[in-house]
Amino acid sequence: MGAGVKRVLTGAAYGTGAAKSIRTVGFRPQKVEVFNQSGLCHAVWTESMADASAMKTVTAGTITFITSNGVTPLSDGFTLGADTDLNVADELFHWVAYE
Repeated sequence: MGAGVKRVLTGAAYGTGAAKSIRTVGFRPQKVEVFNQSGLCHAVWTESMADASAMKTVTAGTITFITSNGVTPLSDGFTLGADTDLNVADELFHWVAYE
């Protein structure tokens, strides 16, 4: 962990295909990583990025900076937008939030 990281929390949830709020983190994250286990997609959001954005990598290795339907920080967690690779209905995704 880098300097300044206070807490790290992990979790998992099933996608809905619509924006999904994860409010069990207990802090406003400075960084969020999301891994779609079924779709094999990974995204990273950091506090230097705009809300609803993320750097996304898909199975084929394509890296895209998404500017909507990504991650938006909340005071007690984050919202994962309706990105069609990350938040797929009934697909399991794992997340890591860094304070």
